[in-house]
Amino acid sequence: MSDGAVIALGVVAAYVAGSLPTAYLAGRAKGVDLRRHGSGNLGATNAWRVLGWKIGLPVYLVDTLKGALPVLLLPRPNAQPELAAIAFGVAAIVGHVRPVFLGFQRGGKGVATAGGVFAALAPKAMLVAFAVFALVFLSTGYVSLGSLSAALALPISLLVIDGPRVGPVLVIAGVVAAFVFWTHRANIGRLRRGEESRFRFGRRGRAADAGSAEAHR
Repeated sequence: MSDGAVIALGVVAAYVAGSLPTAYLAGRAKGVDLRRHGSGNLGATNAWRVLGWKIGLPVYLVDTLKGALPVLLLPRPNAQPELAAIAFGVAAIVGHVRPVFLGFQRGGKGVATAGGVFAALAPKAMLVAFAVFALVFLSTGYVSLGSLSAALALPISLLVIDGPRVGPVLVIAGVVAAFVFWTHRANIGRLRRGEESRFRFGRRGRAADAGSAEAHR
């Protein structure tokens, strides 16, 4: 099999893996369509807010694995292994955001899946980004602000760890950071207006009710 065929098949497999609508399936198992509750987003944060941590945490872990496993496990051609791994990771993120199993309609925002991708591609930089996320989130209560801060921290930490060399992982980290900002553009607007909902542990349903109007904005 040619290198191009290996990469093409891997991209398709990674996209299909990323398309697994974890939050949607978890919600349906509880009789809830998460697209119609909370923020309307099919991600771990909305699953946690609407259904509680016992659902939200597994959704987060599976969404992360959807990004990490294709990068780690899919075969790569000997010629360009790093570029193949990046292609698999990007395909998984796209699958999460526009899942084939939901007719290419809106899925999640891609943060957890992107985290899994970079945990496999650049674990040291991803650890820094995760620490930034945790610090910002725990100090402010805003998941969106933590995600945006982590997206910025990732390429910066790559520059610090690997030096000024501009490689493909750094480039794709910058692209993914821009993509995260784009998927969070409504959140950015609410943050600027002081209308973003803070995440509250152990208050299942209330945060979801507060965010129900946001789902259709």
